[in-house]
This record gives sequence, structure tokens and C-alpha cells, in this order.
Amino acid sequence: MEGYIVNNRRLTEYQIRAYGLYLSMQDRSKGTIEKYLRDTMAFAQWAEEREVTKELAAGWKASLLERGYAPVTINAMLSSVNGLFRFLGWEDCHVRFLCVQRRLFRDSKKELNRMDYQRLLFCAREKGKDRLALMIETICATGIRVSEVKYITVEAARQGKAEISMKGKIRMILLPAKLCRKLLKYAKKEKIASGIIFRTKSGKEIGRRQIWAELKGLCKFAKIEPSKVFPHNLRHLFARIFYKASKDIIKLADVLGHSNVETTRIYLVATGEEHQRQMERLGLVL
Repeated sequence: MEGYIVNNRRLTEYQIRAYGLYLSMQDRSKGTIEKYLRDTMAFAQWAEEREVTKELAAGWKASLLERGYAPVTINAMLSSVNGLFRFLGWEDCHVRFLCVQRRLFRDSKKELNRMDYQRLLFCAREKGKDRLALMIETICATGIRVSEVKYITVEAARQGKAEISMKGKIRMILLPAKLCRKLLKYAKKEKIASGIIFRTKSGKEIGRRQIWAELKGLCKFAKIEPSKVFPHNLRHLFARIFYKASKDIIKLADVLGHSNVETTRIYLVATGEEHQRQMERLGLVL
């Protein structure tokens, strides 16, 4: 990669790689690190060899808006680049985020509901994809991230709980008894005596991309819009059902591993249809 001039400082491939190493030491997920570095490279390529100032960084923000990027996407890209500035001690280049009003409701076309979930399970079983069906059930029944599937082990199933270490935090999640029985039965059938339960034929940990691809492969058969089907939506479904049962957002944040309850609130935003029904029930139009 060519170097880039930043306030008479030369941004090198070594520094960008060092930023990636720093992120990994902060226990950021592989996907997050890839995104941060991708955003950083996008900024560096746009800046070319111009001296980068706060004003130029703001100009990049404006160019992203002009190119039609969504405000939420722009803020995510700015977060990546601001993180690099902090890492290198270049706080003077820090650029402010766009002000985005918190969403009142989400798009129902992108929401996986309980019926969709049941259809996915049914179709996975009908197609003989026992591992995928059990993985879908495990993610949705526990609320774990797809990157945390590796913590579902034979030992965890026997103990009824799994210890998850992610993003510098350790949390304990409880596994439903019925799920534990299913996990142990599957492990016995696959001759897995210990360690990770969900693994490839070669015995390696199954990757997030493979899980994503296998889920997408069910969409046509299950007659579900592909936009609804991805691992994180199973986590969202768990969050909504858990909160509906408990009405305890603090406990839900702990279960999900969120440091900030505002992140948890995003999971609980109602759909447009739900929001419309709530408005109708107010009875203020006489």
C-alpha cells in the first residue's frame, strides 16, 4: 500500500496493521476489525496525498453524504477512522458524527418473527440439516452472537451454562435444560466427546460465513425473504421475546453482553405495524 501524508505524518501499511493488532488486543471480533480497517483504507484512498486535517475529514463525511450513504453507515465509518486517529494520537483530526434521531420503529420486511423462525427450523430438519437446525435453535434460545457459537461445548451442555469471553468481558449464560439434552444427543451422535459442538467435517470450528451461507440457503425453501435471514436476527428475536416475558431491560443487557443499555434499546424497537397499532389505540382521533 502506498503511504498517505497526514499533517506531515506518513500513514504506512505498518501503522494500519498495528491498528488492526490493537483492535484484536481489545478483543474486537474478526468481522469488526475487518470493517474498521476497510473503512480506514477507504478514507486513506479518498484523501490520497493531501494533508489530512479535521476539515478534510469533515469533507470526507460530506462526500459520503453526497454519494448517498445512509447516515448510520456514515457514522459507523467515521467511528472507524476516529478510532485510528485516537490510536495514533491524532485527535486534532477527529470529526463529529452526524446527528441521527433514534428510530421510532423498524422495517417489518427485515424483521424475523417467531413464525419465520419456526419455518426455518422445520425446513432445516426436513432437508436433513441437523447441525444447522440445532445451531439456529441454540442462537435463538440463548441470544448469543454468531461469533460466540464456539463457546457452546459438550462441557457447557453438561453443566447447563457457558462462559463466554468476548470484547474484554466474561459473562455466564444459562442453557435451557431441553437445549442441553438436544446438544448432548447431537454430540453423542457425531462422536464429539468434548470441546466445541458445532464443527466442520474436518473437526474445525464452524465459521460465521458458513453459518450465514447455510441460513441463506434455507430462504427459498422456507419461503422467507432473504433480508430477514441472518444470524444476528435470531439474537434480536431472542431479545424481543425475553423482554416481553421479563420487562427487565437491565437483565436483558447483561444476558446479551451489552455495556450500554442504549444498545439493548435498539433491539426492542417496534415494527412500523406495531407502532401504527399503538397509535390507533390512543383513540385521539374523534
